[in-house]
Amino acid sequence: MVSSESPLKDKVILAVDDEPDILQTIEEMFDMCQVHKAADYNTALQHLLGYTYDIVILDIMGVNGFELLKTSVSRGFPTVMLTAHALTQEALKKSIKLGAVSFVPKDKMLELRTHLEDVVLGGGKPVWRKLFDRLGSYFDKHFGPDWKEKDRFFKEFEEELKQGLEEQS
Repeated sequence: MVSSESPLKDKVILAVDDEPDILQTIEEMFDMCQVHKAADYNTALQHLLGYTYDIVILDIMGVNGFELLKTSVSRGFPTVMLTAHALTQEALKKSIKLGAVSFVPKDKMLELRTHLEDVVLGGGKPVWRKLFDRLGSYFDKHFGPDWKEKDRFFKEFEEELKQGLEEQS
């Protein structure tokens, strides 16, 4: 029998969240990886400065996720934001501006593996187009159907994504 191995196999991931059950779930979901876990800002910062990661998963609330995102991006680590309490358009916008490659709501955590595989297969580049294709209806339901049109940043970002897609094809 031929099994297709996950592109995540043997990758090194840092998961940062102040909820132990979330860290446990991530560790179980990514048992084919080496997962480092941090439950607070200082531990996370030490990991970011002391190791090299294929992917970093950051919570926003409780661990000062945006500050950690700046450090992670400056070290060149593809960083995915995973959040429940900070699931707002402002948090999404700030994540994009600070260099996150994706933004996954915790109640869509079962899809996290797919998002991380996209990041690895895409060479660590942002996967916003795929995220919005996959979770667009979720964001529409959460933020309102015309949330992108109402905010100039998202309207322009959407245009950039479309142009980028056209340039690649």
